[in-house]
Amino acid sequence: MREFLKTLLIRHEPPIAISANLRAGVAAIIGMSLVGAISAWTGLPLLLAPLGATAGLLFGQPSSPLSQPVNVMGGYLVGTIVCEGAFLFFPGEWIAVAAAVGLTIVLMRGLRVTHSPAAALPILGFGEPVHGLELFMVVFLSSVLLIALAFVVHRIPPRRPYPLPADHSD
Repeated sequence: MREFLKTLLIRHEPPIAISANLRAGVAAIIGMSLVGAISAWTGLPLLLAPLGATAGLLFGQPSSPLSQPVNVMGGYLVGTIVCEGAFLFFPGEWIAVAAAVGLTIVLMRGLRVTHSPAAALPILGFGEPVHGLELFMVVFLSSVLLIALAFVVHRIPPRRPYPLPADHSD
């Protein structure tokens, strides 16, 4: 039992310099502030919970495959399509949420565009009045803004490669 508990507490992330942690936090504050300001200016519901997780990946884990632009955009596209399909065939049914989350994960992995926050779109779509093209446009606009900021932030010394170079993947 003791070994099992020890296994649960193993940290797999290397220690991070406080300056890198602060930069990630400040970048997330700036990114979400920009999204919020545009939301207030346009009246679009751009501040959606999955985008906080996207900011965490983009600014805190930029080397993760889940943080790459194709994963962010592709994952949200898959999540939106699956969400809308589920609610088209099963309107108002909570079981559609569960099926859509699972199908989103399967399709993202199959297409190699996994972005875990995108799997939350069916849950969001079930409880919010944002659907269809508006849902995709909302996550698309917010994601483009956050990705653009990630390009800038990760070029500030000490630089981090973002996005990952083409020769990094298969």
